[in-house]
Amino acid sequence: MFADRATISIRSGKGGDGHVSFRRELYVPNGGPDGGDGGRGGDVIFEIDEGLNTLSEFRHKRKYAAKNGQEGGKRRCHGSDGEDIILRVPEGTVIIETSTEKIVADMSGENRRQVVLKGGRGGKGNMHYATATMQVPKYAQAGQAAQELEVRLELKVIADVGLVGFPNVGKSTFLSRVTNARPKIANYHFTTLTPNLGVVDLEGGGFVIADIPGLIEGASEGLGLGHEFLRHIERTRVIVHIVDAASTEGRDPVEDIHKINDELRAYNERIADRPQVIAANKMDAVYENGEDPIARLKAEFGPQGVEIYPISAVTGQGVRELLFYIQKLLAACPAEPVIFEREFYPEDMLLTESLPYTVERIEEKEGPVYVAEGPKIEKMLGYTNLDSEKGFAFFQRFLKESGILADLEKAGISEGDTVRIYGLEFDYYK
Repeated sequence: MFADRATISIRSGKGGDGHVSFRRELYVPNGGPDGGDGGRGGDVIFEIDEGLNTLSEFRHKRKYAAKNGQEGGKRRCHGSDGEDIILRVPEGTVIIETSTEKIVADMSGENRRQVVLKGGRGGKGNMHYATATMQVPKYAQAGQAAQELEVRLELKVIADVGLVGFPNVGKSTFLSRVTNARPKIANYHFTTLTPNLGVVDLEGGGFVIADIPGLIEGASEGLGLGHEFLRHIERTRVIVHIVDAASTEGRDPVEDIHKINDELRAYNERIADRPQVIAANKMDAVYENGEDPIARLKAEFGPQGVEIYPISAVTGQGVRELLFYIQKLLAACPAEPVIFEREFYPEDMLLTESLPYTVERIEEKEGPVYVAEGPKIEKMLGYTNLDSEKGFAFFQRFLKESGILADLEKAGISEGDTVRIYGLEFDYYK
């Protein structure tokens, strides 16, 4: 079964917790802290597999998770890193975050491999927290939490040319004539329910052409299989309208083109503005004494700069001339493939989550100490490298933007007072 859409849940691995332990050796009565660091959690990685052309693998399994990092051990032993999980997808797959409908990644062009969710960083063991005044730290850093997303995978076919038209106008017959594709062809509506791709070989350069499944009015609003069909045309550079010039089923070719362009424009304004050409098909069935459909099409669309080619996909009449004109249009179009820009960055979720924290004043012999704790702060510490200048600046900005500094001031903190955050101590200066 062809599958071009799937919704799955992905989860990176949690970082291993840092370990709390102390040296206990013969003749070493006062051994220092030797708790090791936790291992890094595994990443969730998407990778293009040239041998795939559908998303059917994701129809049977909906949850994918990387392995967690291992907790640190005694004697400064580092916990092992969690194993990454690699999800292989066909080229052209777009990864969309379901709640925001924003693009996480487009697996196309040069983007052959992308880390979508990074594994949590391992927590530091208590050996890192020994100081002159704190020689037996009984705490360690927790590993960074895992990240989890629900994403929708959409396969948007990669083709230079998209064939559009209402059902039963001859798109599949045309594709089978000009390429090596062998779509199913029959005389009833919605024969084509999946996109068919084929390669056109011409002197001077070939191109990839896609038969986009038949559209209906209201497709841009999701009627019928509208969105499933329309998304496959988003990457095409040239649009070929196939119309039934003979009106064998009573359809008006001029009206059909207007309706399809309205649907394209309603779905994505930029698609309707791409170069177009009209292939007036079934000319072998046009009667000489009837109304000239080509004259009508030229009168309607010629002033817009759209060329009309009378063809017969059955006999081959006019097909070669049409192909060379399409080749000419492609040569005038930008050669860069259509790549969807990234809009969603999963790592930002770690700091925007509405997690709780507390700020408390504790009276000690040396003076008041202000303790800030809670899941929000713990998660931030797992995400931030405080040993670097950039990381510490980020930490300061976090305290301000999250409201923690304001709460410290409400609690009565003054310059020079001590702030304690999970074993880390700072002097407060405004």
